[in-house]
Amino acid sequence: MISFTLPKWYDLHTHFRQGDVLPAYIQAHLDMGCAGALAMPNTKPPTAIVFDKDKSEYWSIERYMRDLRNAGGSKFQELVVPLYLTIDTTPDMIIEGAKSGILKACKYYPPHGTTGAEFGAPIDKYIENGIFTAMEVAGVILCIHGEEHGLSPDKYFDRSTNAEEIFYSTHMPIIRDKFPKLKIVCEHITTKTAVDFVSESSDKVAATVTPQHLIYTIGDLIQGLKYHLFCLPVLKHCEDRNALQAAVTAPDNTKFFAGTDSAPHSIKATKCGCAAGCFTGGIAPQLYAMSFELAGVDLSDQKSQDIFKNFLCLNGANFYNLPIPQENFTLVKQASPLKALKTSNGEVMPLPLGLGMDILPWAIQN
Repeated sequence: MISFTLPKWYDLHTHFRQGDVLPAYIQAHLDMGCAGALAMPNTKPPTAIVFDKDKSEYWSIERYMRDLRNAGGSKFQELVVPLYLTIDTTPDMIIEGAKSGILKACKYYPPHGTTGAEFGAPIDKYIENGIFTAMEVAGVILCIHGEEHGLSPDKYFDRSTNAEEIFYSTHMPIIRDKFPKLKIVCEHITTKTAVDFVSESSDKVAATVTPQHLIYTIGDLIQGLKYHLFCLPVLKHCEDRNALQAAVTAPDNTKFFAGTDSAPHSIKATKCGCAAGCFTGGIAPQLYAMSFELAGVDLSDQKSQDIFKNFLCLNGANFYNLPIPQENFTLVKQASPLKALKTSNGEVMPLPLGLGMDILPWAIQN
């Protein structure tokens, strides 16, 4: 039986939501060996100011952090909430927040590009209004949902291009070159184009990769319309998945790391469409192990285990300057049953269970 021990890890892109459901979602992350998390700020209203003292209709990072800690997040070693960039964000807000130590990252959402992204502004806004300059000076990390917004359907997802490829071919080279000291995390990348951009850039540019984008392709989603696989950015093609697998399993990988984008929904299929997001809380290390095996990696081998450890536990912590936890957890190659997560808003379906898979081949021992 394959078994290997890892330091606890940080999920550097996840959604905990808000309100009564918080404890269940936080506990699911604690159960899968997380020492901390980067909690997305697309709350309602968005977490778009830093301090409670700055009276606003927006939530503050201080307020959301307080809610997270009170709901069980105090058990995390580290907890980061990025500032949601809006048209109301100012350079002074960035500088003051960074000086306080509360502001460590900012999140760019393409307008209406995903759940809760209606407060975002076009990327050029932040290039021109001093926000990225202030972030570069203050050492605040830019977390970026890299998709072009406002595209017609034939450009959003076409045989020859898509919203992510357009974004990484046009905007990202400009941002990287104009702000060379700005640390950038290209979040939940899905295309070979994005992989190539990160690989060719300096060590100031890194990327998170989700379990679903390492395992599945667009064919898995649309064959039978398996809506539990619907997330944004949407799954791509075999060439893209292969590029992602090659990046995360490379022996010298230091730039690509774990960020699940776990997004719980008690109702996936709605009257107006399908809610975007795959729930992988509680099972992400197991899914990442499955993705490594799918890529041909033998996790019984020590060198392969070290590569997995770099991806899951070390690369992200190093990029965000977070301490490597002293506590460990163990991954074991043994059958592990899946069940829905019960919350105050109803049951939330883990991704594999939504696809008809009720037994995982890997288990966690904390």
